Amino acid sequence: MALLQVTGLTRRFDGLVAVNRLDFAVESGEILGLIGPNGAGKTTVFSLLTGFLRPNDGQIVFDGTPLTHMPPHKICERGMVRTFQSLKPFPRLTIRENVMVGALARSADRKLAASHADEALQLMGLADMADRMPNELPIGHLKMLEMAKALATRPRLLLLDEPYAALTASEGAHFGDLLQRIRKSGVTLCLIEHVMRFVMAVCDRIVVLHHGEKIAEGKPTAVAGDPVVIKAYLGKAYVGN
Repeated sequence: MALLQVTGLTRRFDGLVAVNRLDFAVESGEILGLIGPNGAGKTTVFSLLTGFLRPNDGQIVFDGTPLTHMPPHKICERGMVRTFQSLKPFPRLTIRENVMVGALARSADRKLAASHADEALQLMGLADMADRMPNELPIGHLKMLEMAKALATRPRLLLLDEPYAALTASEGAHFGDLLQRIRKSGVTLCLIEHVMRFVMAVCDRIVVLHHGEKIAEGKPTAVAGDPVVIKAYLGKAYVGN
C-alpha cells in the first residue's frame, strides 16, 4: 500500500476549480516531483494534503489513516509536514531555537526537542550556525532552516514547495545530494519545483498538473517527452546534460 493515496481530490474557490478530481500516490521511500505551470494547483494540493485547506471532495489517506478533515497539527503528528515558499523564521530566536519549535510540535520534552533539533541542523549543514540569529543567514541558508524545522518534527513524508528556488549555484550543486541523505534517513519526499534539470536528476517519478488536473504521470524521461506535457508546460522536450 502507498504511503500516501489521494483519490478524487477537488478544491473550488467560488467559480474556480483549483484542483479537479486529482488521483495520485506517493510510495514509501521515493522522491516524487509535482510539476506544472504557475496556477496549475500545485501549492493548493500541498495545502489540502496538510490540512491548511479543506477539500470540497475526495479522499486523502496517509499510512492507512484518512486525513481529509484533520487539522494541520494532527497531520503533523501523523508524520506529514510541508515547507512554504515564503521564509518566515522566528526573528528573535536562534537557529537552534527555531528548529526546536518544530521539534516541540511532536514532543513537549525540551531536552528531546533540542536533540532532534541538533540532528536536523547537522543533516542540513547548519550545525555550526546553531547559535546565530536568522537575520545573519543568506536566503539559501534560510531555506535550509525551514527544512530543518520541518525535519525536526520527525516526519515520514516531507512536502517541499520549490526548495531549489533562490539557491546559489554552489548551494544548488549539492542540494540533490542533500535530498538523497534525507531519503536515506527514512523520510519520503514530494517536491514542487520548476527547475527541470533538478527535477529530472532527483525524482523517481513525476506528476504533472495543468489547470488543476493531472495530465501525465511516470518516470522523468517519459514525462519530459510526453507531447501533452511539452505543449502545456515545457515548450520542448527536455534534453539532459
